[in-house]
Amino acid sequence: MVEGALVLITGMPGAGKTTLAKMFGEKGYTVIKMGDVIRELSAGRGLEPTHANLGNTARDIRAKGGDSAVAVECIKKLEGMGEVKVVIDGIRSIAEVDAFRERFETTLIAVHASPSTRYSRLRARCRTDDPMDWETFHTRDMRELGFSLGWAVAQADHMIVNEETVQVMRGRFNEILGML
Repeated sequence: MVEGALVLITGMPGAGKTTLAKMFGEKGYTVIKMGDVIRELSAGRGLEPTHANLGNTARDIRAKGGDSAVAVECIKKLEGMGEVKVVIDGIRSIAEVDAFRERFETTLIAVHASPSTRYSRLRARCRTDDPMDWETFHTRDMRELGFSLGWAVAQADHMIVNEETVQVMRGRFNEILGML
């Protein structure tokens, strides 16, 4: 069972969640990516990691296990860790937040960036599940919001607006780290 700090990071795709998680990693936190659970499940089904396949897998796991299903899979990983400081990258719903909060003391951080900024970042990132056009980007946003991601963002203990450079984000990270 994890004892100590459990930091949850939420935000829309391309907002900077993983960048923030890496900053925590640099400070000794173990990082667990919720998206990796979806990628592992997709791979286990023999599926390529495309936008459509990962989206379908995300919907399937939630349809079978409820809105907190991905969090439950992460909690299983946490139970044997004994780590003092852990970051969960990629909270998608308030149900996931609630699942973690039922078991652990948590701090929820939301990362926000405008749609145009996020779209540019995702296009530059070139991951196999990143949208190649605005319509696919918008469809992905609607899927994410359908998981109640907006409620998770609204319940955040801290908010980082990430429209500028990584150095500016690092400054905001350091401010939050000082509060933890």
